[in-house]
Amino acid sequence: MLLIAAGHEWMQRDIDHPPGMLAAADPVQTATTASGAPVSHGEFQLRRRAGFEVTARVLSTRRYRWGLGADLSPIDLALGWGPMSDQSVLDRLDISQGNRWYFFRYENPPPLAPGDLSTHSANMHMIPAEPWVEDELLDLRHGDVVSLSGYLVDAQHPTGFKWRTSLSREDTGGGACELFLVTGITIKPRP
Repeated sequence: MLLIAAGHEWMQRDIDHPPGMLAAADPVQTATTASGAPVSHGEFQLRRRAGFEVTARVLSTRRYRWGLGADLSPIDLALGWGPMSDQSVLDRLDISQGNRWYFFRYENPPPLAPGDLSTHSANMHMIPAEPWVEDELLDLRHGDVVSLSGYLVDAQHPTGFKWRTSLSREDTGGGACELFLVTGITIKPRP
């Protein structure tokens, strides 16, 4: 039993990289060509607001299992691109997630201008479009480099529960997270 536990722990270890940006490009957001009609996702109705693609480094993952939010989005990913995908920057940050929020702390001076820390990272609520996408999302580890594609969406449940996506990478605080319907995922080979 101890050997199995040790093997699982090893398979889930963080992935370290040498210094340098691993995901240089900013996310790409496009006007959606989908009709304005909502699409069903389980009991939810999703309205596609924009096409969205991002290649980023996984800074943190947080699994959710209970409640309507977890029924729709079972995992949040804190993602970093540009300078927030650089190991030398991340080594100077303490990153965590909780209650659908993403946090970073640093000792002064910050490794980047505080505005750059925020505009090159985000907490994204992942909605897997298919079971295989969910499996891939749940397999992600801290340090993975992943390419994701799909749509930023607003969600509504028959109970009245509503969840809106951010459409900006420059906002912070409540309502700044992306609600991301993931239709495609590619995990870069691990070192």
